[in-house]
Amino acid sequence: MNAMHKRTGPFLLLFGLLAVLLQGCYSFSGASIPAHLHTVAVPLFDDTSQAGIAEFRERCTRQLVNKIEAQSDLSIEPDLSRANAVLKGGIISYSDEPSQLGSTTERAVTNRITIVLRADFEDMVKHERLFSQSFVGFADYQAGSYSAQQGAIDSAIDIAVDELFNRMISNW
Repeated sequence: MNAMHKRTGPFLLLFGLLAVLLQGCYSFSGASIPAHLHTVAVPLFDDTSQAGIAEFRERCTRQLVNKIEAQSDLSIEPDLSRANAVLKGGIISYSDEPSQLGSTTERAVTNRITIVLRADFEDMVKHERLFSQSFVGFADYQAGSYSAQQGAIDSAIDIAVDELFNRMISNW
């Protein structure tokens, strides 16, 4: 055991030293947001889905704004003409469809909520598009349960907005 310790000791010491030296060298804060962007405007999301549920527009917009304020260095600017960047979003699809059928009844046991968001992120200082992309969120729930359906809607919105936000702040 002592010979083994002699061989692994230097490697552990080197690994520990490397970990201490690299600690704090990498940060997720504002990872890919250009340094000249300090404010962003997020107008109310559009809804071009067939569902046309106004509440979803407000929930998606509010949730994204809350994430930006809490988890990035960007400040929300209500005036589009004064913002360094503008993120325009929209709900392009909403569905609530069976996802699993019962083996004996061939009726839905679970349904799946799917929400597709589209976002365009524009750098208003350099007049260039940072990205234009779709984001999908989905969640299953037990068929026939209104409260489970509402929970699945919340989860699907959370997933889609999280993906959109992550795209805003990172390149991966």
